[in-house]
Amino acid sequence: MTKFSSTLKFAALSAALLLGACTHKQEAVNTAPPPAAPPPPPAAAPVQSGILPGSAQDFKVNVGDTVHFALNQYNIEDADKGTLSKQAAWLARYPSVRLTVEGHADERGTREYNLALGARRANAVKEFLVAQGVAAGRLETVSYGKERPICTESNEDCWSQNRRGVSVITGGAAS
Repeated sequence: MTKFSSTLKFAALSAALLLGACTHKQEAVNTAPPPAAPPPPPAAAPVQSGILPGSAQDFKVNVGDTVHFALNQYNIEDADKGTLSKQAAWLARYPSVRLTVEGHADERGTREYNLALGARRANAVKEFLVAQGVAAGRLETVSYGKERPICTESNEDCWSQNRRGVSVITGGAAS
């Protein structure tokens, strides 16, 4: 092999390597950045997948629809203020939604007493939501007294479950 052909082969090999390196660098330079991630959903709490935002299921699962009361009481407990604040924030995000706040009592006491207590409980929830900025016209109240228990045993654990206020979406929610 001649010195000229060796040099020529070396030059060709060097050129091929340089072109390969340049092509590789060129691809790296021309690669577009990945698309930007979509903004997070407006909800502050994590949202369960498969639930339509703004739906009644979203409200019940991701916000909470029930608060509880002490025996013969209708004041909002500190433990339930967080749930009601989340309800108010959710309602601010979905201004066309309307709620009915149900007041419930346990089985003890007369029917009339429990209907009146349930009404005071429903109104206490409504007043809290209004104080948080929810328009009063979006909220209705109803008392069921002791007529719709969720637990039917006659013991304190069961009675405490029945002493409740439940916010139910009655209009404007996504299907």
